[in-house]
Amino acid sequence: MKIALITNSRIPSLTANSIQAMKVAQALMQLGHDIKMFAPKEAPIANHQSLLTHYGLRFAPDIELLPSISRLKRLDFIVHAQRAAKRFGADLIYTWLPQSAALGAWMGDPVVLEMHADNSGKLGVWWMRQFWNQKTPKVMTVTTSALRKALERSTQFEFPNEALLLAPNGVELEKYAGLPSPTEARRQLNLKEGLTAGFTGHIYPGRGADLLFELARQMPAVNFLWVGGTPELVDFWRGKLSEAGMTNVTMTGFVKHESIPLYQAAADVLLMPYSRSIEASSGQDIAEVINPMKMFEYMASGRGIVSADLDSIREILNEGNAVLVEPMEEGNREWGIGNWKAAIESLLDDEPRRSALGAQARRDVAQLTWGKREERVMELFESNLRGL
Repeated sequence: MKIALITNSRIPSLTANSIQAMKVAQALMQLGHDIKMFAPKEAPIANHQSLLTHYGLRFAPDIELLPSISRLKRLDFIVHAQRAAKRFGADLIYTWLPQSAALGAWMGDPVVLEMHADNSGKLGVWWMRQFWNQKTPKVMTVTTSALRKALERSTQFEFPNEALLLAPNGVELEKYAGLPSPTEARRQLNLKEGLTAGFTGHIYPGRGADLLFELARQMPAVNFLWVGGTPELVDFWRGKLSEAGMTNVTMTGFVKHESIPLYQAAADVLLMPYSRSIEASSGQDIAEVINPMKMFEYMASGRGIVSADLDSIREILNEGNAVLVEPMEEGNREWGIGNWKAAIESLLDDEPRRSALGAQARRDVAQLTWGKREERVMELFESNLRGL
């Protein structure tokens, strides 16, 4: 099938939505589909090899960058993308934009719409309803059951089960095959030896930077490994660490995506220290519906996981494969830090428990690969296509 992927992500970039779109593209290519991606022209397009390296891919799609004027709220881009998809001869529009999904459906094209957050404002709701009102073959994916509820609440519309798929994010398990022990991984990366608590990802508000800093301050005997973050925020936190005289924290800044599994393997426990309010790069609070890609990577690494106990996280994690801790919130900060400290110390002191939780997490994530995810998406789409 010829599939036009229409994304508003900047390509290339370090944002989660950019990485997720490229993982979807690769999975669809591995399933044998002919893929072309259309994205806003915000930066010079990287060559094919640099895209493979940047995103840690084996396959990358052809990408066409199209005009997008910011004050037009992507409306010009979705029109350009729809026309470009027609030129490509697309059999299917696969998009992350309700506006693009609605336009494709208006034009009579089959559409897959991926949703990772609730609609933003009344206009977003209007576009979503326009998409669902069209009779063209369609599928909408949601990453969590909580997101489905949020979208139905905002649109005041009950989505038909036969056209909606719960499709959490995924992982490339092959990248996590044969990982070394934490001690060996630390040796290979030239990191300090000793029990290590790790975190990988961006440092947006609500993602736990303050909590990580305070935990490291109160747990000087534990090494903390912080992988990722923009140069500005990494410099900011390095300055804070220096001012506090803390020497048990290693901040790597950006590392190549292909190196992430080894860094995760270097930790004895991996942390997801979310708050009750989590700000996405768009500014939207996504705590209710979050489905972080790092969660699946952590599970694949086979390490003990300590995570904030959010309802959306519990759709994947539970007491059998992780340690879940009450998320931080204003008003009970000291109590919250104490809870996290106790949970981490307890897990670090119990290697058999770490191993058991990590092994179960690895088993649980085996069905949550990008390839299996896209197989389910396309199976539901083809079922709907046959039903019309």
